[in-house]
Amino acid sequence: MSITLEQAEQAIKAAKQKSTELGVKMNIAVVDAGANLTAFARMDDAWLGSVDIAMRKARTARFFDMPTGNLGQASQPGGSLYNIEHSNGGLITFPGGLPIKDGSGKIIGAIGVSGDTVENDHTVAQAGVDALQ
Repeated sequence: MSITLEQAEQAIKAAKQKSTELGVKMNIAVVDAGANLTAFARMDDAWLGSVDIAMRKARTARFFDMPTGNLGQASQPGGSLYNIEHSNGGLITFPGGLPIKDGSGKIIGAIGVSGDTVENDHTVAQAGVDALQ
C-alpha cells in the first residue's frame, strides 16, 4: 500500500496551515512508498532553493524510514554513516523529513518540508504527518 493523492493533499493542507500559523513560507513535498513525488506545494514567496531540499528530505525519510534529523545524527564526522548524504543522488540529513505510516504502522510515504529553520521545517512536517493519524 502507498499513500494516495487524497492523503498527500491532506498532509500538504495541514502543513500549509501550520506554516501560516508560524508565519513562514514553506515548500512541502510528499512521496509515496516508492519515494516518487505524489504531491508538492510551494507557498507564495517560499525560497526557490528549498524546492529541491523539500523533495530530497521526503525521499531521504522514505529511503531510510526515519526522520531526516535522526539520519543526520548518525552521519556526523566519526559516525558510522559519515558522508552518507553523498549517496542516492544526494540526501538531506537535517530535520524536516518524516516517514508517513498507515494505521497499522506500515510506511506508506514521507513528507519533506523546507523554507525556514530546521526546527520549523520539522514542526510543519509533523503537522502533515499528524493530519493522517
